[in-house]
Amino acid sequence: MVVCCILGIGSLVSWNSLLSVGDYYYQVFPDYHPSRVLTFVYQPFAIGTIVIFAYHEAKINTRKRNLIGYILFTISIFLLIILDLRTKGHGRIGPYIVLCAIVAWFGFADASVRGGMIGDLSLMCPELIQSFVAGLAVAGALTSAFRLITKAAFEKTHDGLRKGAMIFLAISTLIEFLCVLLYAYVFPKLPIVKYYRRKAASEGSKTVYADLAAAGIQNQSDLVSSDSSRICPLFWLY
Repeated sequence: MVVCCILGIGSLVSWNSLLSVGDYYYQVFPDYHPSRVLTFVYQPFAIGTIVIFAYHEAKINTRKRNLIGYILFTISIFLLIILDLRTKGHGRIGPYIVLCAIVAWFGFADASVRGGMIGDLSLMCPELIQSFVAGLAVAGALTSAFRLITKAAFEKTHDGLRKGAMIFLAISTLIEFLCVLLYAYVFPKLPIVKYYRRKAASEGSKTVYADLAAAGIQNQSDLVSSDSSRICPLFWLY
């Protein structure tokens, strides 16, 4: 449940971070209305990607989909820092176009992770999907708190708004990188997750084989469930 909560945080913290540094981008790009334009850029890519994934759902490798999403989140938010360092905080049309392209990646990553994780966890115990959705709420609180702290810490320093924004984006990058590691190496090896992967594979699902391989389950005989597997595995914790 803790892992699912952190993965939920990671699925929303990048976009929340971008919105939270809107005051800085308005200072850098005062003539381009970043909060309006970036939202307009983000939404079509997110909706279009969700539609494509929904149509091809039965053929898509769920593990690759979610991993690509978290990796894109990490790279995209890190690129925001690189873009600012490269331009030294000066706003021109060129850097703004690059910023819009990075935001388009946010839309693709969001559609990959949010839809993939919710669809995956909804077939498991309710506690897991509840933890993931709770992580979405926690992401909002965390980004607000981190932004207030970083902004206040550099408020009276030279170029303080920019420094606070960069530190804040660096923290968000670390959170996303943690989610990549958790989903790649920890989540597929959790006993409850392996149980539901086996169950899905035994019922004919073809989208979970990569997840089973990541958990070290490759033989067909390993998919046979014991009689006790009829009980939700979270019951074992008690």
